[in-house]
Amino acid sequence: MHLDVSQLYKQFPTRNGAMVALKDINLHVEEGEFVCVVGASGSGKSTLLRLVAGLDMPTAGEIKVDGVCVTGPGADRGLVFQTYTLYPWMTVLQNVAFGLKLQGVSAPERRRQASYYLDVVGLTKFANSLPRELSGGMKQRVAIARALASRPKILLMDEPFGALDVQTREVMQLFLLEVWRRTRTSILMITHDVEEAVFLAQRVYVLTSHPGTVRCEILIDLPDDRTYQTKRQPKFQTYKDEVTDLLRGEVEAAILTS
Repeated sequence: MHLDVSQLYKQFPTRNGAMVALKDINLHVEEGEFVCVVGASGSGKSTLLRLVAGLDMPTAGEIKVDGVCVTGPGADRGLVFQTYTLYPWMTVLQNVAFGLKLQGVSAPERRRQASYYLDVVGLTKFANSLPRELSGGMKQRVAIARALASRPKILLMDEPFGALDVQTREVMQLFLLEVWRRTRTSILMITHDVEEAVFLAQRVYVLTSHPGTVRCEILIDLPDDRTYQTKRQPKFQTYKDEVTDLLRGEVEAAILTS
């Protein structure tokens, strides 16, 4: 398995004792696969991604990328947040090349690789622009290009389109599918948007709440070349209803036991 999360357990100390955020999480992402994780509030989705990214350590369990245990951040995992996290004083090209600079890549090679990924995300003509000159969707494309430029084995995305309006979010979903088809980079994406998860993913993991565990793993049997029309297909709606019903049951259970 490309990414393997095994019996993952995470707890945090509180005034009232330990709070279990994640319990017995088991999931995987194969090479070149697009996987989404959805869950209600309190399911630990972002905590899970931080653990996979190496930004925090699990209480128990293992996370492996190509058989190597994750013990901290690494170039094998690219990370894209909901906020754009671009350096405002750097040009678009400099932002994309920044990770390569930290890796000691030569200036000519940095420029070549950064230019290539700017072309992939369709922003070549904005290479010398500053972030403040870009729209929200364009800034997120720069963030994705920057993550891809270091050629990670897997791209981790935490609600990457959550701050965008509905129309821009739909455009960005199609854009991300095109980038994925073009690069075949493995993607693990966290989202609260059921329609987004079904539209983008080949598999969807549904998490329970308090603590977060894997309630269900759903194979999304839709063609890779998805378009706006895909969302109108009965099969798509069936998947969406299935995931929505699972999440609704989790929310109702959480309310009744609170």
